[in-house]
Amino acid sequence: MNSEITTVLIAEDQAMVRGALAALLNLEPDLTVVAQVERGDEIVPTVLQAQPDIALLDIELPGMDGLDAAAALRTAAPDCRVMMLTTFGRSGYLKRALAAGARGFVLKDAPAPELAVSIRRVMRGEHVVDPHFAAMAISDGDNPLTSREREALTAALDGSSIADIADRLFLSDGTVRNHLSIAIQKLGARNRVEAARLAERKGWLG
Repeated sequence: MNSEITTVLIAEDQAMVRGALAALLNLEPDLTVVAQVERGDEIVPTVLQAQPDIALLDIELPGMDGLDAAAALRTAAPDCRVMMLTTFGRSGYLKRALAAGARGFVLKDAPAPELAVSIRRVMRGEHVVDPHFAAMAISDGDNPLTSREREALTAALDGSSIADIADRLFLSDGTVRNHLSIAIQKLGARNRVEAARLAERKGWLG
């Protein structure tokens, strides 16, 4: 391919957003969208087929989320640079994205010229992270929850009872109550539903 043209794959489940992003990026003289997918489990095979320079991935996708897809691409297509595109200001998402090898973490509603600049910077070898997300990640610190505490809080998001959560996780009521109690203390929440929603906002349940 022409070395002066950066080729892009867009993974976004909302057709209107996906189409608008593609149209706007294609207006840039040095960018070309060569593939579009609406599901996370389509990302790796499509990247292997289209071989884009940049994979622009939404985080919340059906089939496989963008963060897991980014990690899969690091192994399957290490030459493809990954950028996460999101509307969610969750510090846990940023840390997971960087751990998965993503080179960029940018806002979905950023102006098209700004997104184009970010893509060019990533192609030059830079890491590009929205300053708001970076500051939030530093402020929030590391995820304090264990895997069992995350599972219990995830199950508690819909207001399920201790018994229902225990059945779902194949644990005793007492074990679930213990996990939730510790998680509530760690997060400084008043109850399990508040703790679950706080952890979700920070991106700590993934």
